[in-house]
Amino acid sequence: MTKMVPATEFKAKCLALIDEMERSGEPLTITRRGKPSLTLTAQRAQKPDKQSIFGCMKGTFTVPDDVDLTQPIDPDWEAKWEAKWDRLGLPVRGNPDDR
Repeated sequence: MTKMVPATEFKAKCLALIDEMERSGEPLTITRRGKPSLTLTAQRAQKPDKQSIFGCMKGTFTVPDDVDLTQPIDPDWEAKWEAKWDRLGLPVRGNPDDR
């Protein structure tokens, strides 16, 4: 049997009525001027499986055998960066005597 509730009562007691509906599993019909307007049914929302972000990319790419990941791609990258920094005339961070 569906429980009938006027819209004004639903507005005033919304959370309590929803809690009751979830516990009993009984549908709730909201009425306006005595006529059914809306029927709510309790349906438990399924929570998504929480997966750790660690390891979520496992198996999505492979490293070719001829690539050594322990070596830098360009051994002179730092010298090139410093030269670019100097060309731009940007201020030196830290103590300028350390350069």
